[in-house]
Amino acid sequence: MRTQQGMVRSGADGVSVLLALLDEAFDRRSWHGTNLRGSIKGLKTAQAAWRPAPGRHSIWEEVVHAAYWKYAVRRRLTGERRGSFPYEGSNWFPRQGSDARAWRKDLEVLADEHRRLRQAVARLRPADLRRPAGSGYDLGALVRGAAAHDLYHAGQIQLLKRLQGA
Repeated sequence: MRTQQGMVRSGADGVSVLLALLDEAFDRRSWHGTNLRGSIKGLKTAQAAWRPAPGRHSIWEEVVHAAYWKYAVRRRLTGERRGSFPYEGSNWFPRQGSDARAWRKDLEVLADEHRRLRQAVARLRPADLRRPAGSGYDLGALVRGAAAHDLYHAGQIQLLKRLQGA
């Protein structure tokens, strides 16, 4: 259960802890610094599309990649079939150009996939967290990994912003 400051009280069930982890990694204030949403706040399309070198990913691609993996984790939690992600393909989705509308749409996809993942986690019972998720992991580990994935890419985005002088 959360306190007024949004922190998880000791004794909270595992699902509440996982929801707090997801929130802190994505868009809630936490001690570790910039989360994924904070790392992209206020970015212009040109900044998001910038590449440090040919063949390297842009911030924009990092954003869509993060959205995709939120979708992939949600599918594992819910048993949904593949094919409901807004874009064809998997993992990395090439993005180029300076279409501000497309950048805003991809930001909306990221927020929507986070919301949908969060809803799927909220429907879990504490006992569900120990269910196998494949590859030797349980559902709890899968959700913890989703939070860690957001923070990993938040750090990459912060580095890309520094490299471009933002």
